[in-house]
Amino acid sequence: MSDTTPKFKRILLKLSGEALTGKQSYGIDPDILESVAMEIASIHELGVQVAVVIGGGNIFRGLQSAVYGIRRTAADHMGMLATIINALALGETLQQMGSETRVMTAIDMIRIAEPYVKERATSHLSKNRVVLFGAGTGNPYFTTDTAAALRALEIGADALLKATRVDGVYDADPESKPSAKLFTKLTYREVLERNLEVMDLTSVSLAMEQKMPIIVFNLKKKGNMTKVISGEKIGTLISG
Repeated sequence: MSDTTPKFKRILLKLSGEALTGKQSYGIDPDILESVAMEIASIHELGVQVAVVIGGGNIFRGLQSAVYGIRRTAADHMGMLATIINALALGETLQQMGSETRVMTAIDMIRIAEPYVKERATSHLSKNRVVLFGAGTGNPYFTTDTAAALRALEIGADALLKATRVDGVYDADPESKPSAKLFTKLTYREVLERNLEVMDLTSVSLAMEQKMPIIVFNLKKKGNMTKVISGEKIGTLISG
């Protein structure tokens, strides 16, 4: 790598819960958990202030409510609890690697994690702690993508990093259509008008209103996170 000087002082990383499953169909793969934590620790060691929003789809997704005969509100609350399990697991793994962490949740559960307060979150970041936000926005019908955009804006992040299992945003699913075209740059409006399914439309609209850049990159490739914060042109940049 030619330049490991961070181009961002503070970032918010959005991870899907499914990113932790590895080859499993459910739950947390210990090897993947360690690998993801190492990627985060590597940029944290460079002095980047790191906040994380993680989904819970590896355990339960609120959108699956109809399958179980559960009403959507209760199902979304179950999904929020799943995100907290993932945040605790990732936070503990980072702690063991030497990165001080704090888990904050949008649902009060004081014996398990801190309640989310913006000023407290930014204070933790300024003290070089990795902050993991659990329970999404704390409200049903809102995705963790929306929570990621909201928290990124609240904490004054320089960029929102969206980790995926492919190299960026494509015009079709590259896993089912190998000829799909990779976009290196997109505007927020192009994402919205083309209905590109990189993040939900609410999160993209929030980012667009406040000119928050979104960088979509492949988490599965070792070192990619460091390349992104160092300014290397990988993945897809979504901006104005």
